[in-house]
Amino acid sequence: MKFAVFNWKGKTCVGRVVEDDSAIECFDIPEASIRTEGVVALIEKPLPKAMETVPLSEVELLAPVPRPSRNIFCVGKNYHEHAKEFAASGFDSSAAKGTVPEAPIVFSKLPETVVTNGAPIRLDASVSTAIDYEAELAVIIGKAGRNISKEEALSHVWGYTVVNDVTARDLQGLHSQWLIGKSQDTFCPMGPWAVTADEIDLADTSVKCWVNDELRQDSNTGLLIFDIPTIIAAISNGITLQPGDIIATGTPAGVGIGFNPPKYLQPGDKVRVEIGGIGTLENPVEAF
Repeated sequence: MKFAVFNWKGKTCVGRVVEDDSAIECFDIPEASIRTEGVVALIEKPLPKAMETVPLSEVELLAPVPRPSRNIFCVGKNYHEHAKEFAASGFDSSAAKGTVPEAPIVFSKLPETVVTNGAPIRLDASVSTAIDYEAELAVIIGKAGRNISKEEALSHVWGYTVVNDVTARDLQGLHSQWLIGKSQDTFCPMGPWAVTADEIDLADTSVKCWVNDELRQDSNTGLLIFDIPTIIAAISNGITLQPGDIIATGTPAGVGIGFNPPKYLQPGDKVRVEIGGIGTLENPVEAF
């Protein structure tokens, strides 16, 4: 099933997207919890009663988790070809340990980075002039756990969504770590909605990204270096994952820094990320 968070007639709602994506069933859930939790309000609870069905054309979609309760977990260098292009870029502080990592490289993005489908990615030229895109499948945790085994990991997943792990490459290199370059305002577009775990075949889900209709990234989750059970096991090693935690699983080759010269984002660009079985996330690029 697909679930969306949206504004309609002055109120914020969460509901189920009908099969042809033409409308949304609005659930009977208190609005205050939806504004921050989004689809997390549905986790570990019976499916609420649907109050009315709203045409998709009449709503303003919000991010599936508009304000994550804590930092978004992210995995770096998790496709072989991207690991190679990034290690060769000169901005990879982990490159000394080898092109392909021996264990998942985990960093985070601040919750305030999240913006919705259609919202602008804003570039502040006084801060960075090397802004990149990264198409990624994101996991939404549905059951708490610590020291989760790979065998049990997928039972902790509620669903999936699409994210664009936007990155300031110059800041990434300057600080020799990734938090600041990954956590600029608007640097985590998310959406357009979330799907439940049964909708996704992790062995064969396409991951694509276009910039101004030029296909830049074209890969598949079957090519992940570390699969999702391995990622969950690694992150939960001594850390309790909570319902609503989000894990971005890594981006494939074709990011801007992989070109010679690099193809960084510029004001006026449009970035479109498509994950098979979920949908398309599209955001314009604007000057701050």
